[in-house]
Amino acid sequence: MAGSLDNPIAFLDVDGTLLPFRARPTDPARPQTSRVLPADDAQGNPLLERLDPADGPKLLALGCQLVWATSWTTDANDLIAPRLGLPQLPVVDFPDNDEPAPGSHWKTACLARWAVGRPFVWLDDEITDADRRWIQIHYPGTALLQRVDPSVGLADRDFDHIRDWLAEL
Repeated sequence: MAGSLDNPIAFLDVDGTLLPFRARPTDPARPQTSRVLPADDAQGNPLLERLDPADGPKLLALGCQLVWATSWTTDANDLIAPRLGLPQLPVVDFPDNDEPAPGSHWKTACLARWAVGRPFVWLDDEITDADRRWIQIHYPGTALLQRVDPSVGLADRDFDHIRDWLAEL
């Protein structure tokens, strides 16, 4: 899970990926995070209720080294990880002076450098074909760029696709 240099990396975005832009359907079987954890975050972000606590165990079960790749930076460890049952994860430090390739996401080249040739999965709602082309041309390893539907967030179909890809490695 979180650490073997032989394991693929799973880069995790937060907004639109773990926190969907639309409220999740109410499921009486799904515990609300406010009942699990006190509302003690300093920012009082009501969108944290959109997190699905089931995502944490599903992410851990992938067998990847989980890494935050989000503008939340270290706040993801403080506010997101506990609500998903995740341990403290490494955080990609995105330099301010990185110029993205034309049409590609500002995270793309930095994630490729961070992965250092290891297989990786990138879960984000802003991935485009330009990012896929850049990785295909410039990255020496294998990678799955999984675009998540931002209106629903990480879904079972995303996990199915990732598991299938990991099984082929």
